[in-house]
Amino acid sequence: MLGGMTSNLPLNELGEFLKKRRAELSPRTVGLPDAAGPRRVTGLRREEVAHLASISTDYYTRLEQGRMQASAPVLDTLARVLHLDDDQRAYLFQLAGKTAHRTRRRGRQKVQPQLQRVLDDLTATPALVQGRRGDILAWNSLAAALVTDFSRVPEKQRNYPRIQFTDPAMRTLYADWEASAQISVAQLRMEAAKYPDDPRLIELVGELSMRDQQFAQWWGEHRVAARTVGTKTLNHPVVGELVLDWDTLTANTDPDQHLTVWTAEPGSPTHERLRILASWAADQHVPASSSVG
Repeated sequence: MLGGMTSNLPLNELGEFLKKRRAELSPRTVGLPDAAGPRRVTGLRREEVAHLASISTDYYTRLEQGRMQASAPVLDTLARVLHLDDDQRAYLFQLAGKTAHRTRRRGRQKVQPQLQRVLDDLTATPALVQGRRGDILAWNSLAAALVTDFSRVPEKQRNYPRIQFTDPAMRTLYADWEASAQISVAQLRMEAAKYPDDPRLIELVGELSMRDQQFAQWWGEHRVAARTVGTKTLNHPVVGELVLDWDTLTANTDPDQHLTVWTAEPGSPTHERLRILASWAADQHVPASSSVG
């Protein structure tokens, strides 16, 4: 009987350790909105940790109750979600009886100089460069005038899917916001398959799943899409309706960087309205991203 009790001791300790760590975090710390009214628990709720880690609440509850073993990938995700330092992470893996392998962290992406030069030369065509997870690495002034002033978005939040779901203006800018947003979710799914251990992608998915019910639903459908070509209709507040073809070019120097351009048929109403928008952006001094030195 004693042997049965001692065999569960590490799992119980692991559960208590997880409880203590989530109690130390606030929703704001992990990028979640503060709920109105008092919270019944200190720190994060179990369901919030589960959502951020992309696991079920029942699975996470069993971990905290010492009733289930956790796999190394789940432990690695929980360590990131709970903001554990290196010593805490090693202790978590030790309690679970797993070997802790450090996930290779990818350096911060910077726009490729060749793509930046292309952006600098495009004055009549909206264009931007996206990196991993849809992070916005660079843009020209016409793209900022078309979509939003990206320079006003904090760098860590300068992510296209995040802007689509968190900026209310996007829902009126896109004539069919749902279709466009679903494509963004499907592209993120494709990215997750390529980089399943990307901590920033995991955090992004967890945050948007908690903030937006539609995102959570579409993410759960497991649809995928690559960045290719398409047509979008925008209802722009300055120049009105724009019917734009978009195309994506991938950088050979960094396959995780994609140049997206929006164009219109020459002589079409949209083509003329883009010219008007470019003139308006120049008068308003709408900023492009800084050139790479």
